Amino acid sequence: MGRNLLDLLSIKKWRCSWHLAPTMASVLALILIVNLFFTSFIYFNHLAQKSCDRVIGEPTIDSKHQFSPDLHLHGVVVHRGAPWKAEIGQWLASCDVVTKEVNITEILGGNSCKNECSGQGVCNRELGQCRCFHGYAGDGCTEQLQLECNYQGSPEAPFGKWVPSICPATCDKTRAMCFCGEGTKYPNRPLPMSCGFQLNASSEPDGPMEVDWTKLDQDVFTTNGNKSGWCNVDPDEAYTGKVQFKGVCECQYDGLGGWFCEVSVQSTCINQCSGHGHCRGGFCQCDNGWYGVDCSTPSVMSSVWEWPNWLRPAQIDVADNQHFDEKVINAKAVVAKKRPLIYVYDLPPVFNSLLLEGRHFKQNCVNRLYDVYNATIWTDELYGAQIALYESILASPHRTLNGDEADFFFVPVLDSCLIDRADHAPHLSTQNHEGLRSFLTLDFYKNAYNHIVEQYPYWNCSSGRDHIWFFSWDEGACYAPKEIWSSMMLVHWGNTNTKHYHSTTAYCPDNWDGIPSDRRGFHPCFDPEKDLVIPAWKVTHVHVLSSKLWAWPLEKRKTLFYFNGNLGPAYPYGRNEWYSMGIRQKLAEEFGSKPNKEGKLGKQRAKDVVVTAERSENYEVELASSVFCGVLPGDGWSGRMEDSVLQGCIPVIIQGINDTEIKFKLANVQKIWQRFLYRDSVLLEAERQKTAFGHVNDWAVEFLKLIEDDVFTTFIQVLHYKLHNDPWRRHQVGLKKKFGLPDQCLLSSSK
Repeated sequence: MGRNLLDLLSIKKWRCSWHLAPTMASVLALILIVNLFFTSFIYFNHLAQKSCDRVIGEPTIDSKHQFSPDLHLHGVVVHRGAPWKAEIGQWLASCDVVTKEVNITEILGGNSCKNECSGQGVCNRELGQCRCFHGYAGDGCTEQLQLECNYQGSPEAPFGKWVPSICPATCDKTRAMCFCGEGTKYPNRPLPMSCGFQLNASSEPDGPMEVDWTKLDQDVFTTNGNKSGWCNVDPDEAYTGKVQFKGVCECQYDGLGGWFCEVSVQSTCINQCSGHGHCRGGFCQCDNGWYGVDCSTPSVMSSVWEWPNWLRPAQIDVADNQHFDEKVINAKAVVAKKRPLIYVYDLPPVFNSLLLEGRHFKQNCVNRLYDVYNATIWTDELYGAQIALYESILASPHRTLNGDEADFFFVPVLDSCLIDRADHAPHLSTQNHEGLRSFLTLDFYKNAYNHIVEQYPYWNCSSGRDHIWFFSWDEGACYAPKEIWSSMMLVHWGNTNTKHYHSTTAYCPDNWDGIPSDRRGFHPCFDPEKDLVIPAWKVTHVHVLSSKLWAWPLEKRKTLFYFNGNLGPAYPYGRNEWYSMGIRQKLAEEFGSKPNKEGKLGKQRAKDVVVTAERSENYEVELASSVFCGVLPGDGWSGRMEDSVLQGCIPVIIQGINDTEIKFKLANVQKIWQRFLYRDSVLLEAERQKTAFGHVNDWAVEFLKLIEDDVFTTFIQVLHYKLHNDPWRRHQVGLKKKFGLPDQCLLSSSK
């Protein structure tokens, strides 16, 4: 894993009075250093190969502000309550805080699309290109695709080989989803997965029922209330016990609620279409005058009074939409903004919206769902961080529509959805990618790269060094195509271990060793000189926030060391021996506090050391009751870092410390814990719910009490530092830019 610039949490040894020290030290030596996300920034070693008329100019604002940063004995600078590596913290404390707004000319598109996308897509007014809904394609979205639910059948497998989209009834070929179909009482009721197939008794004693994927279960179409039906079952009769229904059938598709999918609910879309569109299963169908993945981008046909906050107030030189006609191509609006500025590519929906709209399991890759009352249900999907950050960038005042003024470019490929959706339907098959979903995803990134190079001028201005890509997968950006490696990669695991020139996952479809070198190149999974580690998605529940578990003092933390998670094949439901590179298994062998399959405990178990595979119902409380918490890899990164910090537990990575040092470290964990929360994303949802229902949810009340910097604010702070400290930027010349900073803050970028 990457370098840890938060020196207060760097780990060198574990010295303590407890008798466990020697063996624990040998075990913990196996544990790889985990990067705290806002500290993974060192200078680039390489220089830009090209220049472009976009970047560095002289400052236009002078400032008399001088700061004396608070230097700790540990060689860090405290800025906004958090300890930073000295040079980063000092720049932020001296420069970031005095940044002034500068006038930015925003460009509003007015290009038209062929046939206005025929009602089956959204027109990107910047490029004049249609973004077609699931199942449609072509310049004007006039081509209807045939996305099969089933692979080619055979006498032995009449419905083809198994795939989550497998369907014995009616296949909606615009989305490859299975429904009851015509001739049933509820033709639009989903018939997902095992619901439509026969179930047989288990071949093992007390085992679960086994699905026969070759035989249709005719009972799902029955009208006989004494049989376990589905497609003709009346929900009211089922809820009152008047008829039987098949228990394995459930409502798995997004946009539907209730056990029998009888209630239409909100689907999960990016920013819920920003109030300017309708969410159709994950794809925003935008109102006239608006476009973009979340309908947040106004065109020249939009009403100025409805523009988003990040474009207001604005000085415009065109009238409102009542004066526009189809001949208007672009309009300009001058908006005061603070740098850094981020341009977000509006990619074709194959890279984002279609991956959301076609989900076969509603919980996959999203950070929230909606119940039958359209109240928000926060998920535990770790990969939800990708959507959370994407939404925050799109709604941020740091967003710009003018690529010539942008400091960074965000390329939104939702690989978090491909993690779940690869091989879920024939059109997402890995058959031509050696069965590797990592290889399939590489092609998605490569195609996105091809698109932005062909359609936009910005990549060549910096050879992609100012571009940002998000890689959610367990081992990081290992499978990134070689063409984009010069960019900044956002990952959850900054692993610089030499082992990561080869895959260490125990999950075969993710093993990237099989990707041809001419496609991937020979880059590592993470480069600490350019890349950034950010937290996975974790929502802290209301009772945790109100109980302030993160602030529990040392006196309430009775457990010395705590780890709860999969411990390998020696325990029930354990992964194989390669899982976690054997680290968890070794820890359990020495310190396991619960019996394994053979009834054995750890060789050196101790009362104040908890290492267990049994997930506790009081998980957060147990973390908050511990001094040190294990952050051990799984197939790659795991969410244990976030769990630890959010409950105020010192992540392991252990340092030799006495009680005074322990209290010091606990105090510093408490200072940074909010930087592991996607508070901005949560509050965006809170505002949407308040607008819709007129009240503030309990979880929103607790999050509104949090005032420290969160993940997104920290992300912006680091981008601002990099804007003026990345060496490659010193060598770009061209048009002058206004940065809103005093001269001394620009010295590093103008030498």
